[in-house]
Amino acid sequence: MREITVEQLKERLDAGETLNIIDVREPEEYKEYNIGAKLIPLGHILSMQIDELEDLRNEELIIHCRSGKRSMQACMVLEQLGFTDTVNVAGGVLAWKEKYGDTRIS
Repeated sequence: MREITVEQLKERLDAGETLNIIDVREPEEYKEYNIGAKLIPLGHILSMQIDELEDLRNEELIIHCRSGKRSMQACMVLEQLGFTDTVNVAGGVLAWKEKYGDTRIS
């Protein structure tokens, strides 16, 4: 597992990179505020309900949550399941919101 800051993530998005960004928070949290990532709650990952990620086993997966703790756990579980390139977003949505407000991934 690697780690990326919200600034590094935003730079890559602004450069036009196509990224696989996963939000592992709960649906209620996602509804309240999200940056446009694909929602796959941590519970789904822990119970191995990851069919929609299977094709991305060998691709970079950038994973975020509220603060970086759940996403770190998701990265570790996915690595144990054979995913080769997981990246945790340090500080999660809290850091993104503090730095960029309501800016979403487009």
